[in-house]
Amino acid sequence: MGEPVKKADEKFCGECGAIIKAKAEICPQCGVRQMSPPTAINLGPVAPNGKNRIAAALFAFFLGGIGGHKFYLGQIGLGIVYLLFCWTFIPALIAFIEFILLLTMSDEKFNQKYGQI
Repeated sequence: MGEPVKKADEKFCGECGAIIKAKAEICPQCGVRQMSPPTAINLGPVAPNGKNRIAAALFAFFLGGIGGHKFYLGQIGLGIVYLLFCWTFIPALIAFIEFILLLTMSDEKFNQKYGQI
């Protein structure tokens, strides 16, 4: 007698190791609830240096007034300038414009401008 063979529509219980249906929420052998595999949020293509255009746009929208997107994109000097002048709300206005530009920018242009390692 060999080990039981798992079929394509089956999985192993995370607690007792019994073979159960892949869609099962609770193992019929031990009664333990099965954890679903984590799903990743895909924001689109990533530049060679690991930066993402959509993530940069979200940083510009939510943290642009204090230079969050500039720090994310590796432009530390500009991020500090945004941080120093955040009380004037001028960086927030500029960041909103950059948010729109980042959303409308192609992935290739983003990689050329911000994708260097």
